[in-house]
Amino acid sequence: DGKHVSKVKMGHTSLEKIIALQKKTSCIRNLCILAHVDHGKTTLADSLVASNGIISSRLAGKLRYLDSREDEQIRGITMKSSAISLHYTTGGNEYLINLIDSPGHVDFSSEVSTAVRLCDGAIIVVDAVEGVCPQTQVVLRQAWLENIRPVLVINKIDRLIVELKLTSQEAFTHLQKILEQVNAVTGSLFTSKVLEERAEKDAEAQSSCTENSSADQVYDWSAGLEETDDSDLYFSPDRGNVVFASAIDGWGFRIHQFAEMYSQKMGIRSSVLLKTLWGDFYLNAKAQKIMKGAQSKGKKPLFVQLVLDNIWSMYDAVVTRRDKEKVEKMVTSLGLKVMSRDLRHSDPKVLLSAICSQWLPVSQAVLSMVCEKLPCPAEISAERVEKLMSVGARRFDSLPEKTQELKKAFLDCSADDTAPVIVFVSKMFAVDSKALPQNKQRPLTQEEISQRRELARQRHAERQAANQSAESPRSADAGGTSTPAGPAGSAVTDALCAQTEALSVKAAVEEENKEHFVAFARVYSGVIRKGQKVFVLGPKYNPSLALRALPEGCSVADVLPSIPHMACCTVDRLYLLMGRELEDLDEVPSGNVLGIGGMEEFILKSATISTSPACPPFTPLSFEATPIVRVAVEPKHPSEMPKLVRGMRLLNQADPCAEVLIQETGEHVLVTAGEVHLQRCLDDLRERFAKIEISVSEPIIPFRETVIRPPKMDMVNEDLGKQQKVAVIHQVKEEQMKIPEGVQVDSTGLVTLTTSNKMATVGVRAIPLPEEVTRLLEDNVELIRTMEQFSLFAWEDKTLDINQKILENIQDFKVKLESNLQGHKWRGAVEHIWAFGPRRFGPNILLNNIEGYRRPSVWQCLEREKETERAEIRDFDNSIVSGFQLATLSGPMCEEPLMGVCFSVETWDMKISVPQAQQDSVDEDSQPSEPNNVDQSERSDMHETSSNRSRSRAEAAGGSVDCYGPFSGQLIAAMKDTCRYAFQAKPQRLMAAMYTCEIMATAEVLGRMYAVLSKREGRVLQEEMKEGTDMFIIKAVLPVAESFGFADEIRKRTSGLASPQLVFSHWEVIGSDPFWVPTTEEEYLHFGEKADSANQALKYRNAVRRRKGLYVEEKLVEHAEKQRTLSKNK
Repeated sequence: DGKHVSKVKMGHTSLEKIIALQKKTSCIRNLCILAHVDHGKTTLADSLVASNGIISSRLAGKLRYLDSREDEQIRGITMKSSAISLHYTTGGNEYLINLIDSPGHVDFSSEVSTAVRLCDGAIIVVDAVEGVCPQTQVVLRQAWLENIRPVLVINKIDRLIVELKLTSQEAFTHLQKILEQVNAVTGSLFTSKVLEERAEKDAEAQSSCTENSSADQVYDWSAGLEETDDSDLYFSPDRGNVVFASAIDGWGFRIHQFAEMYSQKMGIRSSVLLKTLWGDFYLNAKAQKIMKGAQSKGKKPLFVQLVLDNIWSMYDAVVTRRDKEKVEKMVTSLGLKVMSRDLRHSDPKVLLSAICSQWLPVSQAVLSMVCEKLPCPAEISAERVEKLMSVGARRFDSLPEKTQELKKAFLDCSADDTAPVIVFVSKMFAVDSKALPQNKQRPLTQEEISQRRELARQRHAERQAANQSAESPRSADAGGTSTPAGPAGSAVTDALCAQTEALSVKAAVEEENKEHFVAFARVYSGVIRKGQKVFVLGPKYNPSLALRALPEGCSVADVLPSIPHMACCTVDRLYLLMGRELEDLDEVPSGNVLGIGGMEEFILKSATISTSPACPPFTPLSFEATPIVRVAVEPKHPSEMPKLVRGMRLLNQADPCAEVLIQETGEHVLVTAGEVHLQRCLDDLRERFAKIEISVSEPIIPFRETVIRPPKMDMVNEDLGKQQKVAVIHQVKEEQMKIPEGVQVDSTGLVTLTTSNKMATVGVRAIPLPEEVTRLLEDNVELIRTMEQFSLFAWEDKTLDINQKILENIQDFKVKLESNLQGHKWRGAVEHIWAFGPRRFGPNILLNNIEGYRRPSVWQCLEREKETERAEIRDFDNSIVSGFQLATLSGPMCEEPLMGVCFSVETWDMKISVPQAQQDSVDEDSQPSEPNNVDQSERSDMHETSSNRSRSRAEAAGGSVDCYGPFSGQLIAAMKDTCRYAFQAKPQRLMAAMYTCEIMATAEVLGRMYAVLSKREGRVLQEEMKEGTDMFIIKAVLPVAESFGFADEIRKRTSGLASPQLVFSHWEVIGSDPFWVPTTEEEYLHFGEKADSANQALKYRNAVRRRKGLYVEEKLVEHAEKQRTLSKNK
C-alpha cells in the first residue's frame, strides 16, 4: 500500500505544479503532432508521456497511451485528437507543454483541423523510409494556413539500418533528400503566399498612388521573392529545428548535442561544429581542421563520421552481431548504467532501448527543441489574430470598432481579471461518465483504510455475538437442531440491504450510461472560472448586429434581448485534459488548452465563448476531407426509433466531420468522409450513443446528370456522318424518346410547352456548359449566395452591405466567367444570367434570352454605384425560376441533381387577362408590371413582408384558380417539364464522383495492384519511383461507386504491402450513353441485335432508380417458351 500512496502523491503534486505553471504564460507551449498515417506520432507521444512518469518507459511505444479507444488499439491507427499536459524542465526553466496527438489517416483529417486551431506550434513527423507522403503535405498545408510554426522530427531511422541495411554514408544522402522534400513543400506554400500578397499590394499601390499610407506597413513584399526573408521557414539541423529519432527504440538527438560532446573532446568550438556537422564538410585528421568539399574529395562527411557511425556501430553490436564484450565496452565508455537483466534479455531490442534511452533520450531532444523553437501563447502574431477574427470574406477593417479593440486582448494574452474572456471551442468529444473526475474512485488514504478495517472487525464481532446468543438458549433443550435460525434472521436483513443497494445501483447505472460531452477548447484571453456566466457565440453570429441591439456596457448577468446565434450560459466544470484522464480545475488562465463540461446544450460542434458581445466568432475550421460516403441507417426493431434519433444527434455533435440528415424520403442518412470513418461512426452508434442494433443500407452513391455535345464517333470508333442508319433500330430509338402531346421539339433542341389552361407558352433550350465554367461555379458557391442575398434584399427595397473585398471577388468571378464563355453562341450570356440552381447556388445556369425582357441582373450588387433606371420584373418571374430550381434538383434520368447544364429561355408568352394578372401577381414575390392599373392599396400589398404575402396569396388565389389550380403553380410545373424535355432532347450522360487515389507499393506487387484498379474502373494517371527506395508512387482516379472494399482488397492482394489513400476530387462524365442501342451496320455486326454487353452508365442508372423505387425497364425472361427442358419419354 505504501508504494501506491507515494505514487498518488507524486501525481497529486504534479497537478498542483501544472496549475501553478498555467499562470505563467511565457512558459506554456501548445503543440500538436502531425504526420502521415503510421509515421509514428502516437509512439513519439508515448516517449514524451513516459518522460513525465505517467507510463513506464519500458512500455513507451507499445502502449500507445493516447489511443484510448478500443478500435484505435485494434486497427493501430489514431482516430481522434487527444490532449495531455506535460511538465518539462530545461536550462533552469520549467515549462508546461500541452501536447495534442492527431490522426494521420485521411478520413480523419477533420480532427487534425480541430487540433491545429488550438496550437501555436506543430511537430511534423516524417518516416525516414517513406519520406514525404500525400498526407504529410496536407498537414504541412493545414499548419501553414493556421499560421503555426512547425518543427521536424525524422522518425524510424532504425529502419534504415535494420530493414534497408543502408551504410551510414547512404543514410546521410537519404536523410538529406527527405529534408529537401519537406523544405520543398513549405517553400512552395511560401512562394505562393508571397506572390499573392505581392499581387494584392500592387493592386493597392495602383489604387492608392495619391495616399502614402502604405509606407508604414510592417511587411513589405514589394520586391517579391528576392527580398523576402524566408530563412526561418525552412528546416535545417544546424538551426536546431530538426530531430533525428527512432521513437520505438527511444532515442533521438539534435546536432547540437553532438556538437557540445565533441567540442570538449576535440577542442573545436561548438559553434563551429554546429555549422559544419550537417553539410558537405569533412575532418582533415592531419591538419586537425574542418574542410569543405567532402563529396568531391570522396571523404566521409562530419555527420557520418561523428554521428551516424556511432549509432550504426551501436546497432551492429547490439542487434546484428550481439557482441557482448563490445556492448559492455560501449556502455562503460558512455558512462551509462544498464541493469544486468537487460543485458541478459533474449530480445536485443530491449537492451538497445535501455542503452539508447539513457544515452540519447528522444523525449529530451524533442521537448528541448519545442521549448526553444516554438512560440509561447503570448507571441501570437497580429496577422494570425486578424485572420482568426475575420469571418468569411469580411475584412478585419470592416469589423465594428469594439471588435477591433479586442485584438489588443488577443495580443496581450493577459490573465488579468479585467481582460475579456475569449475561448475557442474546436470540437465536442463524448466521455463516459465513469471517466469524469467527480465520479472517479479516489485511492484511499492510510487513515481511511484503517477505519474500514475497524468497521469490518466490529461487524464481524457483532455477527459472532448474535449467532452465539441465538444458539445458547435453544441448544440446551433441542440438542442444537435449530442452529441456522440466527444466520437466517441476519440473512433477511442482508437481503433487504442488498435490495435497496440494487435499486440505488440501478439509478446510478442509468446515470452512468448517459454520454457527457466535454468541449475541447483553448483560452485566448482572460481567465475562465467555474460558475462564470458567459456568452456562447455560434459560427454565424454577427457582432455588429448584436452591438446595435444590446444596451451600452451590458454584461452577461443582465437580462438581455435574444440575439440570433448567441446564448448565455454558466460554465459548469473545467477539466485538465490528461490523455485518458480528466482532472478538475477551478480556473484556467489564458494561453491554455482545457476541457469545458456541461456545454452540450449550447454548442453543436464548435463555438466561441466570450464575456464580451463584441467578440466575433472565429473563422470556421478548414476541413481537407469532404464527406461523401452516405448510408441510410435504421434500427433492427422499429420500436427503437427514438433511441436511434437521439444517438444520431449525439454522434453528429461528437464528430466534427460526420453529417446527419433526414432525406425527403424519410430515411436517416449518415454522411462520412470515407470507409474507415464510416465504420467508426457506426460502431459508436451501436455501442455508445444509441446502444441498439442497427441495420445499414448499401452506401448511397451520389451521381449528377448532364448533357454533352453530340458525339462525332460511334461505339466502334467509326465516323458518324458516313454510314447508313439501320431503319429498324432507329425506330426503337425514337420510341424511347416518347414526348407527350402539347410539347414541340424542333431540330435544334428547342422545346416549347403550353400550360394546361393554354394561357402561357414557354420555350427552353438546354446547352452543355464548358467544364471550366462548371468548376468555377462550384468553387464560388459563397459568392453566388451573397449575390442572391443581395438580389433578394433589392426585391424588398432594402440594401445589404457588402464590403469591398467581396465586391472585388465577385468582379473577378464575373470576368473569369466571361473569359470562359467565349464564342458566338455565348455572346452576352453572362449579362443575361437569370439564376443559378439548384437551391439558387448550384453549378447550372438559367439564361434569359427572351426578346425584349430586361430584368434586374444577378450582378446588380456590382452596379449599384451607377444608378440605372429600374428594370421591370414581369409577373410570375419567380415561377419560372422555381420551375428551373425544381428541374435542376432532380433530373429525368434517375432523379439526381443536374450539373453543368445551361437552360436558355427563348420564348415566354402569356395570354392572361389583366384583372386576373393583377389578382395573381399578389401571389408572386414581385412588383406589378403595370403600376398604372394598380391602386394604392394593392401596391402597399406588394411591399408587405413575405409572411403576410403567403396569406394574401391564399386569398387572391381564389380568383385566378381555374380547374387546373393556381396559375403560378401551373407555370412552375410547365417550366419544370420544359426543362426536363429540353434536357432529354440532347445526348444525356451520368457524372460520377471520383476519388484520387495515391498508393505506395513495391515493384513486386505493382501487377496485382493494377489488376484491382482496372477491375474497379480506375485509371492510372502517373507512376513514379521514389528516389532512394524501391517504392513506386501511383496516382490514379477511381469512381466512388467502385471504391467500397477497395482498400481491403488491395491490402489482401498485395499482402499488406500497398495501402491506398482515397480523397474526393471531382465529378467526371461517364463516357458511355445510358440509352445506347446499336444504330449503324458496324455497331450491329460488332454488338449483335440485343447489344447486351455491360453498359456501365446504364448499370449505375438502374441501381439508383431501383434504390429510389422508380420504374426500371428490364426484361427478366425472354423467349419463355424456349426455356422448357423436358426430356422426351423413351
